[in-house]
Amino acid sequence: MNVPRIMIAGTSSGSGKTTAVCTVLTLLKRRSVKVNACKCGPDYIDPMFHTAVLGVPSANLDPFFCDGALLRRLLCENAGEDLTVIEGVMGYYDGTGEDGTDNSTFTVAKKTDSPVILVIDGKGASASLLAQIEGFLQYKENSRIRGVLFNRITGGTYAYLTKLMHSRFGDRVQPVGYIPAFSDKYAIPSRHLGLVTAGEIADLNEKINAVADLCSETIDLDRLLSIAAAAADIAYQPPQIPRFDAVKIAVAKDSAFCFYYKDTLRLLETMGAQLKFFSPLQNEPVPADVAGLLLGGGYPELYAQQLEKNTAAKESVCRAVRSGMPTVAECGGFQYLGKTLEGRAMCGALPHESANAGKLVRFGYVNLTAKTENLFSPAETVLKGHEFHYYDSTDNGESFTAVKPNGKTWDCVVSTPTLYAGYPHLFLPANTAAAETFYRKCLNYKENRT
Repeated sequence: MNVPRIMIAGTSSGSGKTTAVCTVLTLLKRRSVKVNACKCGPDYIDPMFHTAVLGVPSANLDPFFCDGALLRRLLCENAGEDLTVIEGVMGYYDGTGEDGTDNSTFTVAKKTDSPVILVIDGKGASASLLAQIEGFLQYKENSRIRGVLFNRITGGTYAYLTKLMHSRFGDRVQPVGYIPAFSDKYAIPSRHLGLVTAGEIADLNEKINAVADLCSETIDLDRLLSIAAAAADIAYQPPQIPRFDAVKIAVAKDSAFCFYYKDTLRLLETMGAQLKFFSPLQNEPVPADVAGLLLGGGYPELYAQQLEKNTAAKESVCRAVRSGMPTVAECGGFQYLGKTLEGRAMCGALPHESANAGKLVRFGYVNLTAKTENLFSPAETVLKGHEFHYYDSTDNGESFTAVKPNGKTWDCVVSTPTLYAGYPHLFLPANTAAAETFYRKCLNYKENRT
């Protein structure tokens, strides 16, 4: 399959990668290029940002969850009509494993054979930047780095660097432009707290468009498009996804519960699910005709006072869980099922209490080994997941044993044959057997209720 694409990666976090991605996507849209985006890694926030602020469809490409075949399939399924821009994570080679590059942005580039544009912060340097380029090109065989975009330099410095690059590298790697230094008032802030209000989105749009105006003559879109067009075709096998009778599954979806993988929801729909969205923030109860429930992560802590007051929503969720409706509650959804969140009364379907731990808790990829039969699998099954949260709870469950790549272990997840509730997030396209088991239990619930 022909998929014109570029990956925009950074030398490190803070190198300007996010600014580069936002600027390039905005300039491409202004040129009426039909572009989609993907994000390396498990992060929910950047794909939300691509879609909500930039108006670009987006999905995840995670090399821990997915083997090469699945990465290539997901890239093809989420590709833009004209172009796909893949946003890297951390520094280009930063990952896990013995040499530190497993599950990195480089892993995604290698497994999808995608050409890479390396973003380098050039402030306070000139010829020394070529040493960085040389190191990144040589660190791994076939780095796939085809272009360099400089951040925080002047036009004069860029002209000088262009001459040096042509002399040093020839056509092996091309300069594709630069982002001039700009006022802090246009800086894109950290998105840990996500996209909470329409006002925030309007403010971010104003900043991104201002930076795009600055870069309209300094980034070489034609060269970027040429590099993308030269990307190798992708071969992949269409998946054999089972089809079942239709079943309705409720999905909590609002500013408090917004962390869902696009491809997980699409997988359930492909199996036959009809997704019914409802908002606990608007005090909407679980729809009456559903046979499954998804409570995603998000930001319930920002809305704890409002969620506490919304008794109709809380009581309906509690009834659904206690009735045996198959329920997945991840991270924020798990906290919502508990007794309290920051001292505010939540659903009470589970007895735990949740509060801010004041630091990042159990961050990273995990392999989850089931101790007993659960909503997704028999005992001893291993599922892949990840955690990222600053909150913790008084009882995180002990249905699974989590093991990080560095060997650290802990028990987690409250699970029964009809419930998965805990901090680890799952990516169901990488666990299709688990998705199928969940779907069958939704069908059983529907039949037994009838």
